[in-house]
Amino acid sequence: MATGQPMIVFATQRYRPLAEAVIASTVDCLEAGERELRAFPDGERYQRVAAPVVGRDVAVVGGTASDEDTLELYDLACGLTMNGARSLTLLVPYFGYSTMERAVRAGEVVTAKTRARLLSSIPPADVGNRVVLLDLHVAGIPHYFEAGLTPVHLYAKELILAAARRLGGESFVFACTDAGRAKWVESLANDAGVRASFVFKRRLDGATTEVSAVSAQVEGARVVIYDDMIRSGSSLLNAAAAYRDAGATSIVAIATHGVFPGDAVGRLRASGLLERVVVTDSHPRVGEVAGTPPADGFLEVVSIGPLLGAFLAGAHN
Repeated sequence: MATGQPMIVFATQRYRPLAEAVIASTVDCLEAGERELRAFPDGERYQRVAAPVVGRDVAVVGGTASDEDTLELYDLACGLTMNGARSLTLLVPYFGYSTMERAVRAGEVVTAKTRARLLSSIPPADVGNRVVLLDLHVAGIPHYFEAGLTPVHLYAKELILAAARRLGGESFVFACTDAGRAKWVESLANDAGVRASFVFKRRLDGATTEVSAVSAQVEGARVVIYDDMIRSGSSLLNAAAAYRDAGATSIVAIATHGVFPGDAVGRLRASGLLERVVVTDSHPRVGEVAGTPPADGFLEVVSIGPLLGAFLAGAHN
């Protein structure tokens, strides 16, 4: 896709820190795009693309963490292609509603599909649009995007493995919060050359689960739990308690997406079950809670900026 000029990288408001990390990781072929953004008294939003994009390859770093984030991303992307962008790449490291990927009860809205359809309706750039996604909760979500928007699914596996080896030491058990993530954790464990473990859960009601068994021997071992996302942390804490009761000497947790509504981080810290929680900066909430007291290193953030930057550089060149 190279045009002899750097790719221009724009960002939605909450994703500006990540966009800066993306550009900083690959300064030779990426440059920051400028736009005007302000809110009217009635809450409506004004946007203007302030950088010339005619004939240029452009990217937008944004996400669907909230409805407001989604519409800001959508409006900006539409403005870029309608102002003559040659190509459009949406970097959406956190795809919201990824757990609402199918209808379980009659009448349920499959919101993961409606969000994909919305992004698919962005007017096409001259040589096409694509969306880059990261560690999706369900691998089938890329199939929800329609013609005109090509999905690319990236994995943060190397970042996860590096964090696990650093925190787990020479010998540890790679574990997960439920059997549904067992295959992914088994793959991580195989690459790390360690044992894998998972817990069996049963649902008590619509909001409560309990752990009924642990699949592997963890007595006397350091346990590294991986999950694709942490929301309130309930599943993580239930699993951590089960591994502790099974004899684990210490437990750390790693997740790609840290959603952390409310005081989720404080709840994880106060449990006393986890030594540390490591997440990437795929969700803007991470940056909002990482700098809050106490500064005890309990929450560690690993940036996906270089991963996304390397993808853009390779695609552009």
